[in-house]
Amino acid sequence: MKKINIANWENILFLSISLSIFYLLIYNLFHYDQIFGYDGEAHSAYVDNFLNMYIPGRTNQPSINFTYEFFSPPLPYVLPTFFNEICKMYLWSNNLYPDCRDFYSFNNIIFQSILFILTLFLYMKIIKLLTKSNKLINVNVLLVIAIFTANYRTISMLRGEIYIIFLNGFLLYRFLLLLKKSFNYERSDIFLIGSTIGLLALSRQWAFLLFPAYFVIFFLITNRSEKKKYFSFLFYVFSIGFVLSSWFYFNLFFEYGTFTAFNKEAVPFKLSNQPMSFYLPYGDEVHMVFTKPIRPYFMNQFIPILFADLWGDYWGYFTFTSRALDLGRNQLLIGDYLARVNIFSLIPTFLLLLGFKWNFKYLRKREKDPKDYFLSYLCLATLFSFFGYLWFLIDNPEPSGDTIKATYILQLFHLLGLLAVFYLEKLKERNKKYYQYWVFGLLIVFIHNFSAMMSHFPFQEKILEIFYFY
Repeated sequence: MKKINIANWENILFLSISLSIFYLLIYNLFHYDQIFGYDGEAHSAYVDNFLNMYIPGRTNQPSINFTYEFFSPPLPYVLPTFFNEICKMYLWSNNLYPDCRDFYSFNNIIFQSILFILTLFLYMKIIKLLTKSNKLINVNVLLVIAIFTANYRTISMLRGEIYIIFLNGFLLYRFLLLLKKSFNYERSDIFLIGSTIGLLALSRQWAFLLFPAYFVIFFLITNRSEKKKYFSFLFYVFSIGFVLSSWFYFNLFFEYGTFTAFNKEAVPFKLSNQPMSFYLPYGDEVHMVFTKPIRPYFMNQFIPILFADLWGDYWGYFTFTSRALDLGRNQLLIGDYLARVNIFSLIPTFLLLLGFKWNFKYLRKREKDPKDYFLSYLCLATLFSFFGYLWFLIDNPEPSGDTIKATYILQLFHLLGLLAVFYLEKLKERNKKYYQYWVFGLLIVFIHNFSAMMSHFPFQEKILEIFYFY
């Protein structure tokens, strides 16, 4: 019997997981309405009033009067607004706004699904450059990054975080190319990277947590000539990013007196803003992470909620719903299943932490090559994203922990995922046996958690109706 080599079974596995991901995206497309997402009504109101908010002379009302998501940057709403306006022009309906919402929701999920697929493709190009592999397709990218349950919830909602991971994937790819050229940038590099920074800033404020690490890299460069070139590069690209995006934040400042306007009033930063249980989970409900990981258990406990929301659906907006019990499914049984999801997900969680720990050594190296700088950036951006998000939660305390959602900081897990993928690639070179153990474990997790990545809302019967135009 002919033995199957690693390359062959990796190709088979890559094809199988790819088809599974396409199935998930198509299934969720027909089973989820973006109105059921986090603050769905407010995001829908943003789309309905987008032209009033951004076309001069349309109104003299402040944006907060149109939607309490007024502080959110506009990029994620441009395409839905386009579809919404087309729908309102050509659709004859007695329920125009709900029907047009279904139309732009459906098309927006398609677009965001494409962004997700392109993001995975960019990650594969990055890993190919890092490892000097002769293959573009990479099963490790799918096994590590595509198994985050929060991916599919984020794709299905009307939000900006999916734009962040796509644009950041492109930015990372261009940055790695620049490193390989020893910081010898061209005009095309300046334009593409600067524009990407500007678009990131117009996607969601979480993107700003990705930027400080680029400046820290400057202090890690030991070659004087490279340091000078990198400084001028940073100046040019962030200047372009500022020009493209600053108008939105200046508008917030002129209208609300702050560049960081929010729909809840922040309090002075103090660690005591949050109770001790926020930082160090304790009490009778801690074990619920692995027995019934859905609200209101372990309320406002940072790590337990973030973990349960990354792999499951702690808040009940996707796999089941706690907002519309007549529409959602599996209300009585879902907690038991999600408990098993959390138990199985300890395997990839451990891999993420191991990948970060293993790659952190590149940050401490004195003499660095392009790969070292890139992995150092990933480690730094991970730290800034985590602690920046933690700062936000302390600065805006919520007794229910409502602002602790894996979707909000999805970029953090993708950064960790890239570090874990690189670790697996190195493990494959050094110890194929242990590498195969990891792949087998991740595959089992993907199969077991598959249902958690699917929306259990009923089929949208209106979808076919809204494509009829007069």
